[in-house]
Amino acid sequence: MPSAPIRVLVAGCGHMGLSHAKAYQALDDFEIVGVVSRGEASRRALLDALGAEYPQFADYHAALAATKPDAVSINTYPDTHAEYAVAAFAAGCHVFLEKPVAVTVAEAEKVIAAARAARRKLVVGYILRVHPTWTRFIETAHTLGKPLVMRMNLNQQSSGDKWKTHQALMQSMSPIVDCGVHYVDVMCQMARSKPVRVSAIGARLTDDLVPGMYNYGCLQVTFADGSVGWYEAGWGPMMSETAFFVKDVVGPKGCVSIVGVKEGEAGSDDVEGHTKAAVLKLHHAALGPDGSFARSDELLDCSGEPDHDGLCLLEQKLFLDAIQNDRDLTAHMDDAVNSLRIVLAADESFRTGKTVELDRI
Repeated sequence: MPSAPIRVLVAGCGHMGLSHAKAYQALDDFEIVGVVSRGEASRRALLDALGAEYPQFADYHAALAATKPDAVSINTYPDTHAEYAVAAFAAGCHVFLEKPVAVTVAEAEKVIAAARAARRKLVVGYILRVHPTWTRFIETAHTLGKPLVMRMNLNQQSSGDKWKTHQALMQSMSPIVDCGVHYVDVMCQMARSKPVRVSAIGARLTDDLVPGMYNYGCLQVTFADGSVGWYEAGWGPMMSETAFFVKDVVGPKGCVSIVGVKEGEAGSDDVEGHTKAAVLKLHHAALGPDGSFARSDELLDCSGEPDHDGLCLLEQKLFLDAIQNDRDLTAHMDDAVNSLRIVLAADESFRTGKTVELDRI
């Protein structure tokens, strides 16, 4: 007899909540038992997009008690992540949790401890880890020798509802923290070396933010093997869309770059463009006897890659596999905490004007 589907409660009805809900609908081994959002309009919009009706809740804890799910998908703003995840584990649920794990390292460690104590699975939404092109990008970086120079950014020019979403996110964290965990995680996978120090700069480009928050930042991280990386992120109506997509890694043997969305092809606030990559360009540094390049650049075809919803489907397949086959997620959880620690150290560096030593990682 086939096993009963995993009953999942979807918390958060925005863009990510909808994409993950579509994945649960598409997978027979999941069954949505309810959707949670403080706003009725967002719940209605998600249900209309799904073409289905599920129990609606405005309060997460009430939904958890009423539906008694096997799993919870947490796609809310970061300042609720730790509270919601710990409550889910206390209720005996597995958890899919959008990044970042929490807004502080202490809270993130509390979430990991709760998962371990409950003996339940925690999968964190590091979407680039399931992306075929980004996986190939990381693997190709491993062929370039050491040290590596890793250059990445994701500036987003936003207006209207998208600017409102960015402002809501910045109630609790800056762009280099919220988005930075993705790309710092990629750098750690590429370098495969201990990060030792972080520094950062930033700027507050508008008064339409909570006191003390800034909407542009750039971090620099140094690894024990001499590898270095920088990541730049800015949000808002004032941001430039010139060179908003840089994903480039340089080593002694050459470099590899994602040839992604170009200026004019799509707006920088287009979520599809954040991960889109039709081609990887591999450059070889070796020179011939006459001093010219010994090999031509290679274009590695990445066509046919999943769209954003397809990537979310891959994430939920990973979540399903972890639950059904009792996968060991120790390294996954530890990596999620460490990438958060690095970007929060960058935030500390910006606020103090000092380089932060990462002696705890």
